[in-house]
Amino acid sequence: MYIFVKGWGVVPAEFKVWYVAGFVFLAYSYIAGRLLERVTLAWPTSALVFIGAYWLSAMVYFFIMIYVIDVLRLINTFFPFFPSFITANIVLTEQRVAVFMVGIVTIVVIAGHFNARALRVKHLELTIPKNSHSLETLTIVVASDIHLGTIICKSRLKRIVEKINSLTPDLVLLPGDVVDEDLGPVIKQNLGETLRTIKSKYGVIACTGNHEYIGGVEEAYQYLTDHGIHVLRDSVVKVASSIFIVGREDRAIRQFAGKRRLPLEEIMKNVDTNYPVILMDHQPFRLDEAAAQRIDLQLSGHTHHGQLWPFNFISKAIFELSWGYKQKQQTHFYVSSGVGTWGPPVRTGNRPEIVHVKLTFR
Repeated sequence: MYIFVKGWGVVPAEFKVWYVAGFVFLAYSYIAGRLLERVTLAWPTSALVFIGAYWLSAMVYFFIMIYVIDVLRLINTFFPFFPSFITANIVLTEQRVAVFMVGIVTIVVIAGHFNARALRVKHLELTIPKNSHSLETLTIVVASDIHLGTIICKSRLKRIVEKINSLTPDLVLLPGDVVDEDLGPVIKQNLGETLRTIKSKYGVIACTGNHEYIGGVEEAYQYLTDHGIHVLRDSVVKVASSIFIVGREDRAIRQFAGKRRLPLEEIMKNVDTNYPVILMDHQPFRLDEAAAQRIDLQLSGHTHHGQLWPFNFISKAIFELSWGYKQKQQTHFYVSSGVGTWGPPVRTGNRPEIVHVKLTFR
């Protein structure tokens, strides 16, 4: 509404009807597309989702720029400092500023779109002071927050899988939000068969994220399981008789299923901590719990490190670790900025990443 009102004030009278129509279309396209996806899957619904998604990112930067201008105008009211070429013709100045803002926001969104597709590999080498018995090293590829669906479609997933396979992993871990929301677009594009093409010596293991719960966790779980993904839900698996992988249910279980996930200490009753232990917990809250349970490495995602600047500052204020590496006591933590995007297929605060972890056991 704030953006709409400010735009209304500078649009010439003969274009106001078109302005209202265009603005309403942009403002409601994402919601309309998501709702219509539940009824039918066709190119018009996908188009609405894409248009609305880009508008979400544009809206952020329109808001910031208009807000800054309004603050400057407020200051100028009490302490005039605007030069005469600005104040001589306010209407013309406002229209020129509006055109300038549209240009800048367009450039930012386009640049953010290409940045969101510029997948990088983050390399991490860690030494775990435990005897894994049969393994001296283990190469893990971590891909969190893929968000498969309308926006992260088959072509994007193929590029992600190709990048994963190029790293020749021993093990692939997906710490939540593999699926975006509604499972329909995933089924229609047969994305599960693309997931099957991931090559890993010890398989692909995932845990649930909040978006699996948003779209229907049981359906997502069944789909991923049917396509070769071992989904851990407050459970444990031992890999190569040498290393324990622990996967927690996402914290969203309480909101969407009315249940509580198991306490970490209860899950760890089934784990011999004399062996190396890796924990996947989608949302990186309460890191002290993992340290207290002698977890060697916790892998998380969820934050996208804000995805859009300046939300990375908010993410850093909320989470003890919003992105990157940290060590607490003997526990290593890595929070990934994620592979995909939620909402707008745009990143302006960081780049998408796959994490290539080389563990050495001693």
